Amino acid sequence: MARMANGSEQDPQRGFSPSLWNKAYYKIRERILRGDLGPGEALSARRLAEEFGMSLLPISQAFRQLENDRLLESRPRAGTRVRIPQPEEIRGRCIVREALEAQSARLCSLNATMKERVELMRMAEQLDTLYGRFGQDGDSEMQYAVHSLHFELHMRIAEYSGCHELKEAIEMNQVLIYNWFFDVATNRRILPPGFHVKLLEVVTGSDPLAADEAMRKHVQYGVMESLIQAVPSVSNDWRQRRSPSIEKENGQGPEKV
Repeated sequence: MARMANGSEQDPQRGFSPSLWNKAYYKIRERILRGDLGPGEALSARRLAEEFGMSLLPISQAFRQLENDRLLESRPRAGTRVRIPQPEEIRGRCIVREALEAQSARLCSLNATMKERVELMRMAEQLDTLYGRFGQDGDSEMQYAVHSLHFELHMRIAEYSGCHELKEAIEMNQVLIYNWFFDVATNRRILPPGFHVKLLEVVTGSDPLAADEAMRKHVQYGVMESLIQAVPSVSNDWRQRRSPSIEKENGQGPEKV
């Protein structure tokens, strides 16, 4: 790769700095995870390129990566939209997450230091406090703070498992990001009091099998109920949920992306 004047690298085959598509990727992902872009909402690559001050190439690359992450979906002549979670997909993701995180909980119970166990309990207490506040007001900033801390807590459990490859597998499979997306998409806000503290009391304890089982129950909690309540209410018709920002000014339909 060639070094650009600003110090970043440029891919001569793509013609743009990898940092540009990375920037676009995180900007779009954050809007999805904040709930600013809901399931089924269409995106215009051209409008995003104008907004971000980029060409279409890095936006298109960001779209492809977000499709790989199962946060976006595209269809020829229909465009690109925020993915609408499907029941079979959510069940499959839950199975993968359960397998990976149950193992990380078991190993964390075996390998975490006392300092790390105290830190995990502190994070769990903070998360349950935020969830309690989120259930009352539910604003987007609070939602983002709650899910950010939830993501950090579970990644910290994986880190303290002592197995780098396991932590890497959780990151690469995007199971926690997808769970975040699913929670936002289904507006899941209410959890039992002390939900994460009770989990971490077991995970930071001395019984690795109990930690494994506790994490499995934690991952499975409320998923099927949320599916029944929320997923059927979202239309799967690609003609629906066009964002006003991508309609043509003359009202003749969506822009080409």
